[in-house]
Amino acid sequence: MTTATGSCLCGAIRYVVNGPLRPVIACHCAQCRKTSGHHVAATSALREAVEIEGSVTWYRSSATARRGFCGTCGSNLFWDGPGTHLSIFAGTLDGDPGVRLAGHIFCADKGAYYDIDGDLPKADQDDQRLTTQVQA
Repeated sequence: MTTATGSCLCGAIRYVVNGPLRPVIACHCAQCRKTSGHHVAATSALREAVEIEGSVTWYRSSATARRGFCGTCGSNLFWDGPGTHLSIFAGTLDGDPGVRLAGHIFCADKGAYYDIDGDLPKADQDDQRLTTQVQA
């Protein structure tokens, strides 16, 4: 069962997700803002459910995590940290895999140039209730 497919901008890296995706969470931490130019919106799937074709360039962004991107076009694709899931940048998904924005994390670190509006849950730091949920 393929839940979703996606790629980088130039198509050198493609991926297939064979399993459920977590709802999309917006991360406003300084690292996500620096790597994307804004906040990052990411879903996730079990690591073993994600099949990647192409050569991902990995950058060790902290002692516990690395970020995957395309070395050709620069597209940010993945955040890989501790745990069972690989985070997938939602903007790299093809079509509509049915996941929607469900909350915000690291709101205390957000950029000064924007506000976080709406009624979705907001956490000043990480929130395991938001980042570990997976749709059935």
